[in-house]
Amino acid sequence: MQPNEITEVLNRPGSQQMLTRDVARLAYVATDGTPRVIPIAFTWNGTQLVMCTTKNAPKLPALRRDPVVALTIDTEVHPPTMLLVRGTAELDVVDGIPEEYLQMNGTYTMTPEQRVGWEAEVRSLYDGMVRIVVTPTWAKLIDFETTLPSAVEELVLERERRQRA
Repeated sequence: MQPNEITEVLNRPGSQQMLTRDVARLAYVATDGTPRVIPIAFTWNGTQLVMCTTKNAPKLPALRRDPVVALTIDTEVHPPTMLLVRGTAELDVVDGIPEEYLQMNGTYTMTPEQRVGWEAEVRSLYDGMVRIVVTPTWAKLIDFETTLPSAVEELVLERERRQRA
């Protein structure tokens, strides 16, 4: 997929809506060679998905060995909207708490007092974190109104051919 095609998909209103959600599902290959999918908070900085994790997270050795990942961001309503993204994870070990981590947790409902307590707890627990940064190399929006999964698109075309015959 060409960069301009990725940008076009990610700039669609439905994609932009998905990129403001709290949680994505991150898929990667674990060190034992088996697939893993985990929910993870993320933020979109306009060109990359940024996730943060502990420096001792089990996913880090796997991502260092094989940084190719896939992400799904979706809704829980009918019809669902899904943003599918593929890319390569870059790992950035940082001292302290990355600003993205504080931002990505900003959409949860917390009172101002709860937020102060949460942030104090985070700052006392972590001396640093790892930023997992994914630049999309492929993207597809599926909303079941303007876009469909490719297999369903094929069935629609097949049905149209049968109806014309």
